[in-house]
Amino acid sequence: MSGNGNFCNWTDKRKREELGQQSAMFGGQRKQEEAHPQRYQGKESACFKLTETCLLLLHRGDITKWTVDGHTDAIVNAANERLLGGGGVDGAIHRAAGPDLLKACRQFPKVSRGIRCPVGSARITRGFNLPVSRIIHTVGPVYDMEEDPESKLADAYRSSLNITRENEVKYIAFPAISCGIYGYPYEEAAAVSLTTVRDSIKDLKEVHFVLFEMPAWEAWLEKANELFEQI
Repeated sequence: MSGNGNFCNWTDKRKREELGQQSAMFGGQRKQEEAHPQRYQGKESACFKLTETCLLLLHRGDITKWTVDGHTDAIVNAANERLLGGGGVDGAIHRAAGPDLLKACRQFPKVSRGIRCPVGSARITRGFNLPVSRIIHTVGPVYDMEEDPESKLADAYRSSLNITRENEVKYIAFPAISCGIYGYPYEEAAAVSLTTVRDSIKDLKEVHFVLFEMPAWEAWLEKANELFEQI
């Protein structure tokens, strides 16, 4: 009986040691996964060294599906001045986020008649039904209606980046702001966006562009290859 008892104690001890090793292994795996957040995979993707401390990632895909960790990530909505939803990426984001997004947007005070977010400025809301923590709403210029559309577009990117610092955002994804119905040529928009982001980021770990249309993807990819080292 005593021999059987010693055997049971030894096997129990061995099982506890094995369980402890497995727990440590899986705990280390979880820590590694937390340290290396999941990557959104579009139909096509490319990665570049934006700065010494920040990566640039380009994707062809759907920005409403993009996420990194759900806590420190944000997508940018190419909104209109009323912040009431619209067509293109604006409408897609509102549909995916759900009706509470519109309610939140209505809470922003009007700075002039009907305008909650002037061209070049930005506002921020929760992500609601989207997989990201925040949505940053910015308004780009209508290409043919602005005397200096380049400066207004750069302002939209800078305003979006500035608001990340106040909200502990470390990962951000942009669409092709002002392209589409606002008429900004893809090649020009890509140049403005990438140089502005490069010159304006501070605390971000990654900047993503999620581009739905093939011409936008091609324009951003070509410009990124001119400006940055692909990794």
